[in-house]
Amino acid sequence: MLLGAIADDFTGATDLCSMLVRGGMRTVQVIGVPQAGQPVPDVDAVVVALKSRTAPVKQAVDESLAALAWLRDAGARQFFFKYCSTFDSTEQGNIGPVADALVAALGCGFALACPAFPTNGRTIYQGHLFVGSVLLNESGMENHPLTPMTDANLVRVLSRQTDGTVGLVPFVTVDQGAAATRDAMTRLKEQGRRYAIVDAITDAHLFAIGEAAAGHALLTGGSGIAIGLGANFRKAGLLPERADSAALPNIDGPRAVVAGSCSRATLAQLGFARDHLPVLDLDPLATPDAATMSATALSWAGDKLGDKPVVIAASAPPEKVAALQAKLGREQAGALVEETLARIAEGLVARGVRQLVVAGGETSGAVVGRLGVRSLRIGAEIDPGVPWTCAAGSGPDLLLALKSGNFGATDFFVKAFRILAD
Repeated sequence: MLLGAIADDFTGATDLCSMLVRGGMRTVQVIGVPQAGQPVPDVDAVVVALKSRTAPVKQAVDESLAALAWLRDAGARQFFFKYCSTFDSTEQGNIGPVADALVAALGCGFALACPAFPTNGRTIYQGHLFVGSVLLNESGMENHPLTPMTDANLVRVLSRQTDGTVGLVPFVTVDQGAAATRDAMTRLKEQGRRYAIVDAITDAHLFAIGEAAAGHALLTGGSGIAIGLGANFRKAGLLPERADSAALPNIDGPRAVVAGSCSRATLAQLGFARDHLPVLDLDPLATPDAATMSATALSWAGDKLGDKPVVIAASAPPEKVAALQAKLGREQAGALVEETLARIAEGLVARGVRQLVVAGGETSGAVVGRLGVRSLRIGAEIDPGVPWTCAAGSGPDLLLALKSGNFGATDFFVKAFRILAD
C-alpha cells in the first residue's frame, strides 16, 4: 500500500477513491475502522470511510486514530485526511481536532489544508472558499441542517478549531508552481505554523500542490489535491502504469435510487428525475415513523422494479427541513431519515436490486451499515467525484454509487444507469 486515507464520511471517501483511480491507483474503500488482523487488500491505496463528520469530537478523534494505526501497520507510506470540499464542520470541529490528532500521532508537525475541487466549483482565493461564483456562506451551505457554514475565511474557521496556528499559501505563490508552493509551506512550518490553507483555482494548481507535498507525511483536504498523487508515486518508481485500475464486474438486476440529501444539487437532480423516472417523495413531517414510511415505499416500488430505475427520496427544501427539526429536534430528525432510507435500501436489495445509487453522506453511511457492506472496489466515474463501485460484505455483491449531496450534474440519476448500460 502506498497511500492510506481516512475520510470523515462515506461519499467523501468514494470521491477520494475516484480521484485516486483516475490517477492510475487501484483503490479499495473500507467501511469503518478495520479490525486488528483484517487482511490488507492488494491495492495501491486504501481509504477508510468513517461516519465522523458530525460525530462527537472525541469519537471522531478516536476512530480516526484507530484507522491511522491500522493503515500504518499495513505499510502505507503517506496519509490523507479527507473532508468535504465545503469544509463542513461546526465551531468545535471536527476538522481541526482530528487533524491535530493525526499530526501529533505522525509527529510531522505540519499539514496543508486544501478542500478545493475546481471541477465541482470549489475554489479557494486568499483563503476564502467559493462555491461557484459565491462565497461559501452565501452558497446555501449557511443553511446546512448539521454543519451550517457561515464563514468563508478558512484560515479563520480552522483557527477556531485548533490550538495550533494557521497560515496561508496565497494564489500568487501557488500560481508559480510546485517549487514555490513547497518553499512557502516549508517557511510556514519553520515559523511554527501547524497548518497552511492553500489557495487553488484550477486543476493545474491542484497538481502543483500535490507535487509540492510529495514528501509530506500527512495531507488534509478535499479529494482535489489527490489528483496528482499517483504521478508522485510513479515518479518515485513505486507505481507502475495501469490501464485497468477502474475495472469492475458486470452485475445485472433491478435499479434504484435512495436520496436523503437536501442540497440544492440533489433537489435539482430529483426535479430532473421526475420527468424521466418513477419518483416517490417521502414526507417525514407527516409520517414521522421509519417502519411505516419504509413499508409504504417498498410497497410502492414492488411492481415497478425491473422496468425503469425507481427513485425514493426524503430530500426536502430548507423550510421543510427546519419544520421537521422543530418538531423532532435536529438529531432525531436526521436519525429518522437515515433509518427510513436504510430500511428501504435493505428491502430493495432483498427484492433483487443490484444497481443502487445513494445520495447524501449521512444517508450513505446509514445504508452501507444496514446492508453490511465491508468494502468497495472503485470503478469509473459517473460525474466528477462520484464513481460506481462494487460492494462486498455480508449480502449479495452489488454495484453501488454513493453520491455526495452537492455533487453530480442535473441528470445524474438518469445518467448513472445509462453509463452501466453502455
